[in-house]
Amino acid sequence: MQSVDLDVLEACETWLREGRAVLLATVTQTFGASPRPPGSLMAIRDDGVVIGSVSGGCIEDDLAARRGELSSGPSRLETFGVTADDARHFGLPCGGQLEVLVEPLRDAAQVSALLQRTRKGVVFVRVVRVGASTWAFEHHDGREETNRRGDLFRCVHGPRWRMLIIGASEIAIYLAEFARTLDFRVTVCDPRDEYREAWRVAGVQLIADMPDDAVLAFGVDARTVIVAVSHDPKLDDMALMEALKTRAHYVGAVGSARTSQERRERLRTLDVSEAEVALLHGPVGLAIGSRTPPEIALAICAELVAIRNHRDLIPTSASTPA
Repeated sequence: MQSVDLDVLEACETWLREGRAVLLATVTQTFGASPRPPGSLMAIRDDGVVIGSVSGGCIEDDLAARRGELSSGPSRLETFGVTADDARHFGLPCGGQLEVLVEPLRDAAQVSALLQRTRKGVVFVRVVRVGASTWAFEHHDGREETNRRGDLFRCVHGPRWRMLIIGASEIAIYLAEFARTLDFRVTVCDPRDEYREAWRVAGVQLIADMPDDAVLAFGVDARTVIVAVSHDPKLDDMALMEALKTRAHYVGAVGSARTSQERRERLRTLDVSEAEVALLHGPVGLAIGSRTPPEIALAICAELVAIRNHRDLIPTSASTPA
């Protein structure tokens, strides 16, 4: 769940407790190109105030204009962009179709229960039957995506991606902030007292384990990203030698092209196979000419988004100068 969607649910809870009427709209499925993926949320208050987005276009305006009609009945499915004229009218890409579940919310406690689960950092499924007003919550099996079959909509909530950052450096501070808005649950590992004491990003788990122990204890899976930014070869190498043996989606380390090559040579002497060394991303980040810590963090996140979305972009020397 991205941060904007969490904001939507928090607004719903607040508005309901204030006695306002609220509509929750959730993208159930898309066909062709679509601006927002399934599971994206928006909420409409009874006076037309909107938070969140399901299309980034005119669909929000259409739903807000019809809020009185939509609030008077049960939850229902709305489909947009079926015809070329509709696609143009609602600002959808050519050939794009979008289906949205619109739910009149009446129970603040139900929204609070959803938020409570989300804040615990667990991944779970919200099960909604079209036409009904109550939700059920189920365990997520680690594979299911948001989907609708018949009148049953299953929406996956929670941080479906995790990031382990090695080193609480200045780059890590910006990387953690950016990553949290991109659906990552972030953990930072640094055994150095002076770096942990200077940490200043809330909502991030900070641990003092040695990096190799942290990787082994992390329960790395295919939706885990590990990035080493400590600038201390001993710490970074300890993490990488274990991380490259896991199922991690991405393993990378900050450094210049020369530093990255030297790192690969060291890893080959640490019982890391040639195939495993080849998995290392370094230098990390896209080539946007970044030099400052926030720019470097932005370049790293841009590469992560591209890889996560299966885009073949050219990585580069966006890391810090040697």
